[in-house]
Amino acid sequence: MERLFMNTELSQQSLLAAAQANVRAALAEDLGATGDLSASLICAEQTATAHIITRTPGVFCGQLWVNETMQQVDTLIQINWHTNDGEKVEPDQRLFTLSGPAASLLTAERTALNFVQLLSGTATRTAHYVALLRGHKTELLDTRKTIPGLRLAQKYAVKCGGGSNHRIGLFDAYLLKENHIAAAGSITAAVHAARKNNPEKPIEVEVENLAELDEAIAANANIAMIDNFSLADSQAAVARSRGRIKLEASGGINEQTLADIAATGVDYISSGELTKTILPMDLSMRFVAD
Repeated sequence: MERLFMNTELSQQSLLAAAQANVRAALAEDLGATGDLSASLICAEQTATAHIITRTPGVFCGQLWVNETMQQVDTLIQINWHTNDGEKVEPDQRLFTLSGPAASLLTAERTALNFVQLLSGTATRTAHYVALLRGHKTELLDTRKTIPGLRLAQKYAVKCGGGSNHRIGLFDAYLLKENHIAAAGSITAAVHAARKNNPEKPIEVEVENLAELDEAIAANANIAMIDNFSLADSQAAVARSRGRIKLEASGGINEQTLADIAATGVDYISSGELTKTILPMDLSMRFVAD
């Protein structure tokens, strides 16, 4: 399928920078001004090995955030990975093994596991939705409804689950909604202004009925977001567009409606559920005898 959100590729450099910032903020929140009081009771020379296992099935995600947590807590911590991002995991499966100063492992534990729980939960939810779309040409997109500060992390997790990224933020594509259109005067005026200001950026227009879809097509928008359309209207929109504009269904997307909406023939379905309605992966860190 043609990629209209050309600036949404997540580079390794951008992900590393995000992970560094995410971990720095998380550790500062956890350690405060005095550090880990409980871990300070453990002899600095004491070493340990710990296995991190999952109690629940799902799709794993979070290697970069674990690596960065250990790097920032203590460079003496060593990580042995047993699974990779995007891989399916089963209950009681060992995900990775840590070895190093016991106090440092305990300090890093919660921060590392928090990232893995969240990102694996996001990837798992996405993979479930992707499976429901099997047999349809419709592509699953995320949204900007992410946890503040974790935009790139969650969008990476969506990719690990088999989904695709919509725009990263307000800067890489136009999404002209009701209030933008009202301020500009019309769909046509809004699209023409956007094309004049940034001709290289994709332009998406939210439409609420078939007449507005016709206007978006005539204005040469790239994508129309058909918001909360009925199945019948979605089918009519697909027939009316005839390849002249990509269609993205949004609103009322859940496990029960996903396949039926895809069956109408829309190009994309976007869902905020992927990043905001998450069941975290249940993890455990277990010390083992050296």
